[in-house]
Amino acid sequence: MESSEIRPERHPDSDNSTDARPRTADVRVCDVLVIGGGPAGSTASTLLARDGWNVVMLEKDAHPRFHIGESLLPQNMPILQRLGVHDAVRDCSTLKLGADFPNDDGGYEVFDFSKSFRPQPEYSFQVKRADFDKILWDNAVAAGVDGRDRTKVDRVDFGDDGAITVHAGGLRYQPRYLLDASGRDTFIGGKLGLKRKNPRHASAAIFSHYRGVQRREGRDAGNVSIYRHSHGWIWVIPLSGGVTSVGAVCFPDYLKQRKGNQEEFLMQTLMGVAELDERMEGAERVAPIHVTGNYAYECTRMHGRHWSLLGDAYSFVDPMFSSGVFLAMKSAEDCAAMVDGILRDPKREAALQRQFQRYFDRGLDEFKWFIYRFTSPTMKHLFANRRDVFGVERAVVSMLSGDVFEARPILRRLRIFRAIYAITSLGMSGRALAAWRNRRRQLGVEMREETLHGDAP
Repeated sequence: MESSEIRPERHPDSDNSTDARPRTADVRVCDVLVIGGGPAGSTASTLLARDGWNVVMLEKDAHPRFHIGESLLPQNMPILQRLGVHDAVRDCSTLKLGADFPNDDGGYEVFDFSKSFRPQPEYSFQVKRADFDKILWDNAVAAGVDGRDRTKVDRVDFGDDGAITVHAGGLRYQPRYLLDASGRDTFIGGKLGLKRKNPRHASAAIFSHYRGVQRREGRDAGNVSIYRHSHGWIWVIPLSGGVTSVGAVCFPDYLKQRKGNQEEFLMQTLMGVAELDERMEGAERVAPIHVTGNYAYECTRMHGRHWSLLGDAYSFVDPMFSSGVFLAMKSAEDCAAMVDGILRDPKREAALQRQFQRYFDRGLDEFKWFIYRFTSPTMKHLFANRRDVFGVERAVVSMLSGDVFEARPILRRLRIFRAIYAITSLGMSGRALAAWRNRRRQLGVEMREETLHGDAP
């Protein structure tokens, strides 16, 4: 972005925060500073350190810590290989060979990763994020990253000359380039007013971990199961040690109608799906219940003068197809290459940033198109009546695997799927129109409430 787009932050204790720095504070100069030590932060930090740059990574919590987003995609596997952590992740994870979507007749349709349009890893992992994130963090530190946990970033100042000062843990850091991988905290996006509620999607989630949930048999034992319910969708993710992650993503107005305690509400929602009721018979909750509001959002831009947003700090889409961790690590790997190029040739910064955002947004939009329509009667019909016309079914499997970047043959077939979707919707016009109106009503309610009450969950 042009330097004129970045304005220095002003703070109540100073007329110009970039000039009013504590003279006695310690100053640390580095090539790159990364806010956040999750998958995006650790991935970018590791790769930049390997390129020979001086990298500092700041994480407000301490590893291991709980986090949601436990299902990886086959396209994560090459990244894990390049980071050198594939085997360590495999050893503490559940093997995932596909995703299944139950039918009304009690059966389910499996999208097997081995049936993709073009060759790719035919597997992925279901991970406990406490273990997974710590493996990535430790790997970054081993690569030479100055990783500092329990270090919360207090503020970031942007100078008119492009200088960036990060205040954290009583120190001042002055990086040549800043990466925000703060996840849903969206540190920079929030500070600069870039964060926006996604106008096409509104949802909230309630979830926990259980022991004793019945798993699929045979090859499907590690599948992520995605159930539709009247107010959204439900995930079932088998984890290691006999633990299963179960959560419900709901329209916000449904979540706000909950009565009694959170556990009663969650179980009422889950038990509304007959097959899931059977799978959870006798299951025991082994973790706290978490509720997350304001589920889908995006920032209006990904880059500025000497800074970029990664993963959820840039955009969070509904995790219906387990895309979250993959998109975080994909954005981090590709952005690390971009930053390496910028540091070596600063004159190319604006051009490289524009090129990267166009590239990343195109892939992100492929997931969004399916997510916005997943609960529609048309998509439900197409997923239950699959036909590999012109390779369309295999292209959908590839999309579910994360293969939407640099994938023109796949994208062409996904456009054919969109045409099939449109034609099928015409044949189901009554139900499709009712579903569309309900969705618009849900979005309208959410937007109005944000206007009246702000963006608090």
